[in-house]
Amino acid sequence: MPHAIRIHQTGGPEVLCWEEVDLPAPAAGEATVRHQAVGLNFIDTYHRTGLYPLPLPSGIGLEGAGVVEAVGDGVTEVKVGDRVAYAGGPVGAYAEVRNIPAHRLLKLPDSIDFRTAAAMMLQGLTAAYLLRRTYRVQPGDAVLIHAAAGGVGLIACQWAKALGATVIGTVGSKAKGELARAHGCDHVIDYTTENFSQRVREITGGEGVPVVYDGVGKDTFMGSLDSLRPLGMMVSYGNASGPVPPFDVLLLSQKGSLFITRPTVANYTGKRSELEALGGELFDVVVAGKVRIEINQTYALADAARAHRDLEARRTTGSTILLP
Repeated sequence: MPHAIRIHQTGGPEVLCWEEVDLPAPAAGEATVRHQAVGLNFIDTYHRTGLYPLPLPSGIGLEGAGVVEAVGDGVTEVKVGDRVAYAGGPVGAYAEVRNIPAHRLLKLPDSIDFRTAAAMMLQGLTAAYLLRRTYRVQPGDAVLIHAAAGGVGLIACQWAKALGATVIGTVGSKAKGELARAHGCDHVIDYTTENFSQRVREITGGEGVPVVYDGVGKDTFMGSLDSLRPLGMMVSYGNASGPVPPFDVLLLSQKGSLFITRPTVANYTGKRSELEALGGELFDVVVAGKVRIEINQTYALADAARAHRDLEARRTTGSTILLP
């Protein structure tokens, strides 16, 4: 029988259980995918802890790459033998093999291998909607990207640079700063030793930036608002430091009639056409070499608990994959 990571209760990494699972034949509209690699993302920790509740018991994980082994009735998107990747759900990617709705699968270009695909899909699609849909970055824009040495950060920094933006990134150490600079950051701010909103003002001649991409949450939220120019957009897409506490919406007018949004990849890829369009843009920049995917950590899938501990302790950079 195949194995998968399951959770029966919420809590720390210790609740991740490596178990045998029964896998039925794919239902109508589903495909069976045997994973070659699985992606690790911060949202997985939110599911594990219960910040984003799941019905229990449950699988976990939102991203993987592998080969289609079987398809159910009515499937037209893929066929047996196709190399595919996916991101965004339904949960259950931490598995050797799984069934998934076929309309969530994207066929991989020949030049993108399974490990790269598993490392880039959720983070890459996130970067794609952030930069090309939520706030469409234009040449000459100055953008602030938090956690610039993280998985989304490294992709977003390279992509924003390729679009002609001036890229300002925040990091938590000198080593992470060097990594961010090597991946498109024009200006690197160490938030442990510098006031990042003040530095943004200095870099932009007092104007502020038109957009902040903030996946950190609680610790950076107010500083992010203070980094924006009037009519700027605050994009809060993650909670790595904890959820943003309630705030008075009047603050947005006081700081310059700011916009704020809390997007998710699910909303930006809800339609098959949207998923294919964003996926196509992501594949194009990777195949063209404009964005390099950095796989800096690899773990056995059965050792997912250790991967979660390292991720939450900020011991990881770039992308992390789990190998079945």
